[in-house]
Amino acid sequence: MTGIMLMGLLLTAEAKRGEDGTPLTVRVMDVGGEPIPTAVIRNPKEGTRHRVNTVTGEWSATTFYMPDGTEYWFTPGDTIRFEISASGYDIAIVDYEMQRRGNTIEVSLTPLEEDDEEVEMPVTPFLRDHAREPTGTAPVN
Repeated sequence: MTGIMLMGLLLTAEAKRGEDGTPLTVRVMDVGGEPIPTAVIRNPKEGTRHRVNTVTGEWSATTFYMPDGTEYWFTPGDTIRFEISASGYDIAIVDYEMQRRGNTIEVSLTPLEEDDEEVEMPVTPFLRDHAREPTGTAPVN
């Protein structure tokens, strides 16, 4: 009797995992290992930007909601593409193959190189290409 109950629990757990998808966590860090609180994660097919937790730099999910209203459940063997970006950092594109468990991705974003070159501001004449000619009249008070 115990074997039948155990088998039933295993089948229920297996069916539940198939319905709910396999959990996936993406952790976004800088090159120093600190979380980037402004990072966003996006799948090109889904199109929605997912913000990371501002304290841990993590985002977790089991599914994507596609533009046509369908749900895409993460299952072992799937390869999922992520575009990870944050202000002031280069964009990272990651292809990840889902496993049965332990699906945690750590992504390090590199800072953008700053251009120290001084930018010359253009001169805008504001519709006065030529100097005004004196008209000889005084302004009205």
